Amino acid sequence: MKKGKIFLSLFLVFFLLALSGNLYAKKRGAELEVQQKDGRQLTGELIAVKQNTLLLLDSETGADVSVDIKDIVAITIVKKSQALAGATFGALAGGGIGAIVGTLVGKPAPIILSSMAADKKTILRGLFFGSIIGVVCGGLAGAETGTDKRIQIEGMSDLKIKEAMDKLRKKARIPDYK
Repeated sequence: MKKGKIFLSLFLVFFLLALSGNLYAKKRGAELEVQQKDGRQLTGELIAVKQNTLLLLDSETGADVSVDIKDIVAITIVKKSQALAGATFGALAGGGIGAIVGTLVGKPAPIILSSMAADKKTILRGLFFGSIIGVVCGGLAGAETGTDKRIQIEGMSDLKIKEAMDKLRKKARIPDYK
C-alpha cells in the first residue's frame, strides 16, 4: 500500500514538472522570407501584420524590421520538414498492419476455428515489409506537408493582398495586433 502511494506521488510530481514548461511557452510566429522589390531578402519571425506593413524579427540582426507591403515582391512561409515524423508514424502504422496481415495469412483457412498460432516468420515478414512501406509512404507525406508556401504579392489585386495578409495574421506571434 505504501509503495503504491509513493509511486503515485512520484508520478504526479513528474507529470506536473513535465507539463509546467508548456505553461510559460510563448507562441512563435511563422518563419518568413520576404523578397523586396529592391532585391533585398529578409528572413525572420513574423511578429505582427499591420494594415500596410509586416513586422518581422530579423534572424540575422535580431532587430525588429517593418516592411511596407507595397515594397514586397513575394513572401515565402518557411516550414520545417515533417518527413521524420511521417516516417516514424508510417513505420508504426505499417508495421502494425503488416503484422496483422501476416497473422491472418499465416493461419489455416478457417480462421475462426483455428486454434493454431500463425507462423512467426510470416508475422515477422508482414511486420518488416509493412514497416518499410509505411516508412516510405509516411516520409513522403511528411515531406509534402513540410514544403514552403510562396505568396506572390506583386501583381495581386488589393482584395487578394488583404486576404493574404489576413491568413498571415493568423500565423503571427501577435495575431490580433491593430
